[in-house]
Amino acid sequence: MGSKYTKRYTAEFKRDAIALVDFTGKTVTAVARELGISFESLRGWYRQAKADRGDAPGELTTAEREELKRLRRQNAEQAKTIEVLRKAAVFFAKESDR
Repeated sequence: MGSKYTKRYTAEFKRDAIALVDFTGKTVTAVARELGISFESLRGWYRQAKADRGDAPGELTTAEREELKRLRRQNAEQAKTIEVLRKAAVFFAKESDR
């Protein structure tokens, strides 16, 4: 079973860990083992850094991920607004028939 909390790492630590992978020629797993962190975490940071640099075609950059999240949230809000307006229109249509 996993732990009850998620360990947070600073942006500087992540940047340094990614640099170790880039400049030492070691694998992500080897660097993660040296640093005492999960290789899955370092792999994710490394993949995202490559996408942000433009080295990973098909991957979304951090800015694109944030924009996508914002647009999805905005879309959900608009869908709720449309539903309320639709129900209001039905209500007032029934009221005008009386």
